[in-house]
Amino acid sequence: MVRKHTLGKAERLKSRKLIDQLFKEGKSFTVFPYRVYYLLPKAGISRLSGNLLQFGVGVSTRNFKHAVDRNRIKRLTREAYRLQKASFQELIESKQLPFAFFLIYTGKELPAYEVVSEKIAVILNRLIKIAHEIPASAT
Repeated sequence: MVRKHTLGKAERLKSRKLIDQLFKEGKSFTVFPYRVYYLLPKAGISRLSGNLLQFGVGVSTRNFKHAVDRNRIKRLTREAYRLQKASFQELIESKQLPFAFFLIYTGKELPAYEVVSEKIAVILNRLIKIAHEIPASAT
């Protein structure tokens, strides 16, 4: 039985070295209220733990003083990503591209789930376009 709608431990971006590399060498774009940082295979991600696709999310303490609010935004973001990642994950696996990306919520207000879901869809479509442009020999 294939479980598509999961977000397991191996899919989460937790390596401090990889996160630092992502922010230093990676590229970024903005889809308000998110800033997206991603690292292409040619930039040297070879040490993804087990999965080809890793994802992380963060929320600034400056904009949200209460941990409850920060955690809610992260939870909403992870849930929207978990439900919509299937087509992006299939592309990454078919091309055998290691791909890591990190979302930072830059908005100043607590979002509704519908807004988060809509923005995650836009972000994933843009990442799919980026992944299509990467030649298969880049790994």
